[in-house]
Amino acid sequence: MKHLLLFLLSVAVVGCGSKDPKPVTSPGAGQGEATSGGEVADAGRCKPDGPGYEVSEYDTSGDNTPDVRKLFKTMGEGSLARLVLVCREADLNGDGRKDIVRLYTDEGRPMREEADRDFDGRIDEVTHFTNGRVALQEIDTSGTGMIDTKIFYEGGQPVRAERDMANRSTAAEWRPDRWEYYTDGRTVRVGTDINGDGKVDRWDRDEERLRNSALANQQSREASQ
Repeated sequence: MKHLLLFLLSVAVVGCGSKDPKPVTSPGAGQGEATSGGEVADAGRCKPDGPGYEVSEYDTSGDNTPDVRKLFKTMGEGSLARLVLVCREADLNGDGRKDIVRLYTDEGRPMREEADRDFDGRIDEVTHFTNGRVALQEIDTSGTGMIDTKIFYEGGQPVRAERDMANRSTAAEWRPDRWEYYTDGRTVRVGTDINGDGKVDRWDRDEERLRNSALANQQSREASQ
């Protein structure tokens, strides 16, 4: 079976086109150019919604145009006050619109990331974090505007995926028809629902890898005894 596509692990906000990103605005600026409707023209979401925030923008590509925006919030009071990153977004393709945004908890840990990977103006990948580590990715691989793939992680590694190959899911109901299981980043078992009843009708297994994984686990247990 083919290896699990490694590009699905690329969830970090991209902003490293320059080795020494240059701030192009001072804290408190960088809220974007407002349209007549009050929205930010670059589709940015890292905007202060009250006091205690600071905004910085950076040009990481060297074209003198800011492509990364960071929003900081003051946490604590007095001598315990500190600035914590709560939002970061970036323009990945240089078209002037923010394509990816990552939200952080009040402790500065990643919480949620939304990305427009095909640059069509719609979010097609949502990454959820637990304790700062990737826990779930929801992806629209078909460009229909609906999630058709969910990848579940444990310890920062993908362990299984659910896919809606027939596009039966709705906003209210998730209806996968393929289930994939991974070991060390490789697909070891795939279940397929052929008739659409929500149950696996056929299993395809990588028997050799399953045997090797079971043997490795047994050896590990014996070594720890």
